[in-house]
Amino acid sequence: MDQLEKIDEAIDRIETGLIVVFLSSMMILAFLQIFLRNVFMTGFAWGDMLLRNLVLWIGFIGATLATREGKHINIDIISRSLSPSVRGWVECVIHLFSLLICGLLTYASIKFIRNEFQMGTPTLLGIPIWILEAILPLTFGLMAFRFALRSIKSVSLSLNRGKIPNPGRDE
Repeated sequence: MDQLEKIDEAIDRIETGLIVVFLSSMMILAFLQIFLRNVFMTGFAWGDMLLRNLVLWIGFIGATLATREGKHINIDIISRSLSPSVRGWVECVIHLFSLLICGLLTYASIKFIRNEFQMGTPTLLGIPIWILEAILPLTFGLMAFRFALRSIKSVSLSLNRGKIPNPGRDE
């Protein structure tokens, strides 16, 4: 379990670095596009497409970070009225359900990427489109891994202590 958490922490550092690099690149590229269009009536032909893909990548990487932090969107109106031990079990089931959904989305996005690979559609820069869309199975798979990690941690704590605490990063 400790080994999995160390892997998760290493991935977290990589994700945070990517977010910083991609967001900085987006701001610089967007500024250059606006400047070039307003001053020189031109711009980078590939700039808008790259900005759209960077938004996609930042959004999906942000979703994996939110999953790691336990800050993904959830509806907790029912769980607030439950006792802590019952709430823990409910949250464990929710994590398992989220794992299932992310696993299915990983599978579907792998099929999608395989189809894009077979079609070989190039982008404006000659990069195959499937490379830009590869963020989909990567992030869904990572979210599935993180939900699995939370589920394992919840069950382990339940067996050791007799109840499941609110699973989160700061345990």
